[in-house]
Amino acid sequence: MDQQAYSEHYFHTNDDVKLHYIDMGKGLPVVMLPAWSQSVEEFKYQIQGMSESYRMIALDMRGHGQSEKVKYGYRIPRFAKDLHELLLALTLSDVVLVGHGMGAAVMLCYWDLFGDSLLSKMVIIDMPPMLVSNPIWSPQEMHSYGPLVDPTAVTDVMNLIEGHGGDNYRKTVLNCMLSQDVCPDKRQSIIQSRLKLPLAQAAQLFYSNYHQDWRDIFPRVTLPCLVVSGRASITAWRSQQWIADQLPQSKLIFFEENEGGKHFMFLENALKFNCILDDFIQS
Repeated sequence: MDQQAYSEHYFHTNDDVKLHYIDMGKGLPVVMLPAWSQSVEEFKYQIQGMSESYRMIALDMRGHGQSEKVKYGYRIPRFAKDLHELLLALTLSDVVLVGHGMGAAVMLCYWDLFGDSLLSKMVIIDMPPMLVSNPIWSPQEMHSYGPLVDPTAVTDVMNLIEGHGGDNYRKTVLNCMLSQDVCPDKRQSIIQSRLKLPLAQAAQLFYSNYHQDWRDIFPRVTLPCLVVSGRASITAWRSQQWIADQLPQSKLIFFEENEGGKHFMFLENALKFNCILDDFIQS
C-alpha cells in the first residue's frame, strides 16, 4: 500500500493492547475487518479506491499486521470487544461494517454482544455459518451450512499450525484461496501479510473461530446485509445462499470463477467489488 496514500493510527484497548488501523477519506464510515491471519493490506484497493466517497477504516486485529503481538485474547468475543472500543474511540455512528471470513465472524459477534446502535449496514464476505461439521447432519444440512472440516480435523490443524509446519500450511491453504492467474504481486502481498501473526496465536485463534456457530444469529439481524462470495471459493456457495435466505434484509452477490470468484474476490476483482459495495451503501 502506498505509504503516501493513507493515514496510520493506533489506539489501546482496555486490556492494554496497541492496535493499528487505517483511516482514510471523509463521509460515511466503512469499517473493514480482515480474515484470519490477514491484515489491512488485503483491503488496500477498497481503501484507496473508495476513500473519495467514504471514510474508509480498516483494523489490524490483535497480533495481526502492525498491531501488537501480545499472547492473550485470541478469541472471537475479545476481537468483537476490540472492534467496539475502536468505534467508541473514533465516536463513529451509522457505520457500514465489512467482514471477510473470520472478520465476518467478529462482525456478527459484535452485533450479538453490542447491538446495532452504532451501525447502519453489514457486509458478509465468504463466511460459512458453521465451519465444523456435525456427524448427525443430513446431506441437505451439510450443503446448507458448508462446514470445512470435521471435529477431529480442527484439533489436528490447530496442532499443525502451532508446530513446525505452520507457515507452510498457511501458504498452501492461501494458494488454494486465490485464482491460479492472480498476479504474483497480489499473491505475495497476501502471503506475507498472513505470516505476520505468530504461529501460537494463529493456532489459538483458528480454534476459537472454528468453534463458533452463527446459525441462530442471521434471522435476528436487524440491519440490511450484503452477502458476497466466490462461486469457486472454498466456502460452499450453497452456504452463502442459506445465509442470505435467513437474513430478514439481504442481497446476495456471487463472483463467478472467471471474475476472480474465490476467497479474495475483492482483491482479485476490486473494480467490480467496489461498485457492488458502493451500490449497497447507497441503496
